[in-house]
Amino acid sequence: MSNSNEIDTDVRSTDRRILNYGKEKIAVYRTYANPLEGVRTIPESSFDGRDNILFGLEVRVQFEGEEFLPSFSEADNSKVVATDSMKNFVLHQAGEYEGTTAEGFLHFVGNEFLETYSHLEAVKMSATEYPFDERPVPGDDGFEPSDLVFRVSDDESAFGEIYLERDGGSIEFKEQTSGVTGIELIKVKENSFTGYVQDEYTTLPEREDRALYISLDIFWTYGESADALGEEPRRYVPAEQVRDIAQVVFHEIDSNSIQDLLYQIGLRILKRYPELEDVSFEANNRTWIEVRGDLEGDAKVFREPPRPTGYQQFSMDRSDLEEQ
Repeated sequence: MSNSNEIDTDVRSTDRRILNYGKEKIAVYRTYANPLEGVRTIPESSFDGRDNILFGLEVRVQFEGEEFLPSFSEADNSKVVATDSMKNFVLHQAGEYEGTTAEGFLHFVGNEFLETYSHLEAVKMSATEYPFDERPVPGDDGFEPSDLVFRVSDDESAFGEIYLERDGGSIEFKEQTSGVTGIELIKVKENSFTGYVQDEYTTLPEREDRALYISLDIFWTYGESADALGEEPRRYVPAEQVRDIAQVVFHEIDSNSIQDLLYQIGLRILKRYPELEDVSFEANNRTWIEVRGDLEGDAKVFREPPRPTGYQQFSMDRSDLEEQ
């Protein structure tokens, strides 16, 4: 799975032709959507809901169907829904959606597409949430969050993807992925990297204690895809809580590699959410290079790392948790 700026365009099956088209980077904003309430709380996070006063998404739509083949092979557009129409459809449905989550919105719009266009065989919808922060303003008891003024944030973003397919007269919810992207964490000490292969190509020294800077995307799927929609809030996994698990585990453990850190985060996520089937990661090592370690105490001076940078991809499921 790629990061939030480069949504994966994989094909669902390798035994049939690639035939799809769509619209991406559809920016949609909704004020006063229904709030997400009643989610389960966990020890690693203070998150207990989302008011959704400002609900923003960057949406990608992908249509699939053999009826679109003539537009490729014969320049026959008689079955083509213009991608501009797709954009307008998404924007309109943002006003009709009565749910509370990005995944729920994608499912709602995807279902409406299939209901509206009978020649459409399948639709894949994905989105990255635009994060917004409430701004503090003076109140009766000091500063308090404004319910009117928000800051456009560069913080982590929730991600969702759903795949719906027509099956005879019904619409099947075939696949889903949820996630949180753009996590960036720095732990200033109590990280190590030792014991790796030493040969004629090795120039990196072992480090018993290093400052570790990682970027991280985390994705998960549910055992029951419908749980991703948020209609049963206690079975919904908020991106904010998964982000908080990652930073708490990073704080708690002295890891000997980023791989070990990912594994421990994954175990904690699977432990907290029994409704999840699996969790996967894409991490990037952006660890700074130490240039001065001769200062008093733990003080050090660092510089940016040069390119290229290391990365890790990893997935795990409930069997990993059962082995502990």
